[in-house]
Amino acid sequence: MENTLVPPTKARISVPVIALALYAVASGYLMSLIPLMLPEYNLDTSLASWLASVFYAGLLIGAAGVEPLVKKVGHRNAFVYCLITFIFTIMILPVVPNAAVWVAARLIAGMAVAGVFVIVESWLLHGDESARAQRLGLYMGALYGGSALGQLGIGVIGINGGVPFITIVTLLILAVVVLIFGESDQPQSEHSESLSLKQISKLNHAAIIGCIVSGLTLGAIYGLMPIELHNRGIEHSDIGGLMAVVILGGMAVQPVVPWLSKYLGRTLLMALFCLLGVAAIAMTTIVDGMQALGMALFLLGVATFALYPVAINLGCDKLDASYIVSATQVMLFSYSIGSVAGPVLADWFMSGSQGLMGYLFAALLATCIYMLIASIKAKHQAVAGE
Repeated sequence: MENTLVPPTKARISVPVIALALYAVASGYLMSLIPLMLPEYNLDTSLASWLASVFYAGLLIGAAGVEPLVKKVGHRNAFVYCLITFIFTIMILPVVPNAAVWVAARLIAGMAVAGVFVIVESWLLHGDESARAQRLGLYMGALYGGSALGQLGIGVIGINGGVPFITIVTLLILAVVVLIFGESDQPQSEHSESLSLKQISKLNHAAIIGCIVSGLTLGAIYGLMPIELHNRGIEHSDIGGLMAVVILGGMAVQPVVPWLSKYLGRTLLMALFCLLGVAAIAMTTIVDGMQALGMALFLLGVATFALYPVAINLGCDKLDASYIVSATQVMLFSYSIGSVAGPVLADWFMSGSQGLMGYLFAALLATCIYMLIASIKAKHQAVAGE
């Protein structure tokens, strides 16, 4: 099928990237805000892990159902609809401080955010295949950079009253304005096609595992890291900064991923990043002090946030452009499965001596071993095929 998008330039993809960055700032602030503000609304702190999991359950549902919306209204309009839905789920939280309402709101929020991710990823993955890694790096940089900036809202704006919600909603409205009035090319989404179950089963297994583990780790980090840091006796004003350090690590690695992909196989690359994460977690138990903790969390961010872009690029490698939206759905669906399970599984570790770090250590070490085996197997198959 002929390419349906003019080869992207910085100007042509600026609209979805700017809108995504504004969303990321708002979402980053909100993700750390929710578990810390539960006591203010007389809600039990144990609700935090369930709010995180139900959000990712919504992500799971949304990942499976967003393609028809994109196909019907196009990438730009679908992005706008998803952001408006997300705004309504946020506005209801301070108005109705009830556990059931918050759970329902976060479920719907997850469905809307799934739309955001599939829309932007498929938008940027269309076009020149050789530039996909760079465009994904820009996407991840905007996402993680915005999220890191959003974490600082905990210390700068605080967690009390209505001002945090006003700030978050304002940023999201600005993102909608950018999408409505900004000029940008978008894929001809009516030409997209769905992958069959047989085609899905033939997608790279290491890519799918990488997306699942990315969800297992990032879902737990977003949902429970603020509580883990609080349990370590760290002040609220410092928690936002440390969360920002984690995400800054994720942002810093994005320009490096395309460069490393030229010299290392993507499966081996995921194994090395997992090994780096294991080393970072070990560092948190060996070395004391806030600076050492900050450095370890930065490296943990580098390791965990690198997995998804490497995995999705591997999964979409040599794939026809008409299947890109469907493939990104599959990858996000895989990520969402991990994200739903992550906070719940990690919650079992929270009462232990190692807490969240023990969970992340186990998940990354197991993945490192799997990816090393998969990399060796793929290399042997390539040699045998020559």
